[in-house]
Amino acid sequence: MINHHKNHLTLIAGILIALGLVTKWIDMSTWSNGLLLAATLIAGVPIAVKAWQSLRMKTFSIELLVTVAVIGAIFIHEYIESAIVTFLFLFGAYLESRTLKKTRASLRELVDMAPQEAVLLHEDGTRETISVDAVVKGYHLVVLPGGKIPVDGVIVKGHASISEAAITGESVPVNKSRDDKVYSGSILDTGYVEIIAEKVGDDTTFSKIIELVEEAQDSKSKAERFLDRFSNYYTPGVALLSVFVYLVTRDLHLAITFLVIACPGALVIGAPVSNVAGIGNGAKNGVLIKGGDIMEKFAKIDTLVFDKTGTLTKGKPEVTDLHNVSSMPIHKILGLLAKAETISEHHLGRTIIKEAQNQGIDLNAYSISESETIKGKGITATVEGYSIVAGNRKLMDAKGIELTSDTVHHAIEREKAGNTAIYVAFNQELVAIISIADQIREDAKAALEYMRSNGIKRIVMLTGDNRHTAEAVATQLGIDEFHAELLPNEKVEYVKNLKAEGAIVAMAGDGVNDAPAIAIADIGLAMGEGGTDISMETADVVLMADKLSQYAHSFALSKATIRNMRQNISIALIVVAILLIGVLTDRVHLAGGMFIHEGSVLVVILNAMRLIRFKTNVGQRKQIKTKKKNNYFLVLGK
Repeated sequence: MINHHKNHLTLIAGILIALGLVTKWIDMSTWSNGLLLAATLIAGVPIAVKAWQSLRMKTFSIELLVTVAVIGAIFIHEYIESAIVTFLFLFGAYLESRTLKKTRASLRELVDMAPQEAVLLHEDGTRETISVDAVVKGYHLVVLPGGKIPVDGVIVKGHASISEAAITGESVPVNKSRDDKVYSGSILDTGYVEIIAEKVGDDTTFSKIIELVEEAQDSKSKAERFLDRFSNYYTPGVALLSVFVYLVTRDLHLAITFLVIACPGALVIGAPVSNVAGIGNGAKNGVLIKGGDIMEKFAKIDTLVFDKTGTLTKGKPEVTDLHNVSSMPIHKILGLLAKAETISEHHLGRTIIKEAQNQGIDLNAYSISESETIKGKGITATVEGYSIVAGNRKLMDAKGIELTSDTVHHAIEREKAGNTAIYVAFNQELVAIISIADQIREDAKAALEYMRSNGIKRIVMLTGDNRHTAEAVATQLGIDEFHAELLPNEKVEYVKNLKAEGAIVAMAGDGVNDAPAIAIADIGLAMGEGGTDISMETADVVLMADKLSQYAHSFALSKATIRNMRQNISIALIVVAILLIGVLTDRVHLAGGMFIHEGSVLVVILNAMRLIRFKTNVGQRKQIKTKKKNNYFLVLGK
């Protein structure tokens, strides 16, 4: 009840102090002392309540120190100082809470964007507006222009331009139509869609993002945990030291002043407020950094390890060539192979299925009886009686399938051109070579260059793809070294070796095939693909928009956050040291010292708030004008 009216008590105390100072100025000492004492008691009640609560918890709090100091000030009849100290403490707490709310602005903005209603489409074509909490999986929903998408689902009718800023941090709307995924919290800019609900309530991507950000902001870095332990000793230590000061000087006023001035307010709050602001900035920009300890470790990374497909490349490969080496029609080969690939979650398998569908092949016309995914090599399956083996050359050798020099030469030439060559064999005979190419992400080169300039010493690419394709990607991006044709366990061993050499490693992958290597790295980073469950759960950092420019931003943000945290700790320690010296040399008194102390708390909060506006312009296009000519160029900015 008292805490609920704390702001009112602060206002009343302020008015009483003003009246007390006026009456003192006009030489009405009795009235002045009464008003100042009343102000002390009114403002001191919420402070004393928190002090009592801390005592019951067997902890020394700042409120306890202030309460002791105020009682001492009343005892020696220093009513002006007792009143001003209690008022400044409450007023400082009010300003702190107001400014701290701003550091959590990104999370609050996310929560405010949560949809509250959904439009249910009944079988008879009528519509009903219902609470989003009433939506269950399988509901047929309608989203109109300007409306929020209430659940995660798939479009079954219509097309629209959709802003996914709440999910990915990207302000530019994306065009979506039938069979595309949509996410709760997204806003339909233009168009009309009907969706089938797939994830509802707390299971939606949007809800998980809010939950993860809340947990991250509440988690503590090593610096915060150290400061918590430090304050547990520091605060009672200050109390004992103030007693020692009194015993030495026999000056109760000096001892009380020392007690208040040495309160570790700015020191305690400096680190967590930086952490909250930094994680909030990441959330606003589509980057989930899962806690202060992750932020601290991320800032120390010196080696980046990347998967290729879906990480450095877009993960949306296309079939570029169908090379038939048999008498069977390529249309039938593609259909049988696509059916076999339905068991695979690999990017290349999905690409083959998509190519078959684009050519009008009905995969339901084929039946599959046996299937097996061989990690890092390919698949085997039995479709319509055909024993199918599809994958890389290692798989062909392992299965004893002979390859002619012509077919190998063709595959090598395709690989040198930047393709992935997939050998396809039916009943132990090679029937085709399918070439698939992926595009390098537009922002990849600029992002890697930015991170290298920001302290990264080594960049490595690990891929299960062939050596020629890997070399082409590594050359284009200026990667220090690459290792091709690796199995998932070999990637894990390579990351372990890097760590054994003393490197602090961040591993980035698609969150599925690379999960073991991501888990073993110092920092695991996943391309979120709009928020897949596995990437959000296993990685330390998740890029919701699948953009490497977000990676560069998160890395720079981690460094800025830790730098800001250290600045705040330094500010707090310097102010306390200066005040203590001022007290001992009789240059700082109780009220003035309290004012400076509360000011230092606000300074560290305002310093941390700078992180909310922290930006990097990696991969953004900007115009520059040359000095010699009036020509304009589009460049990738750092």
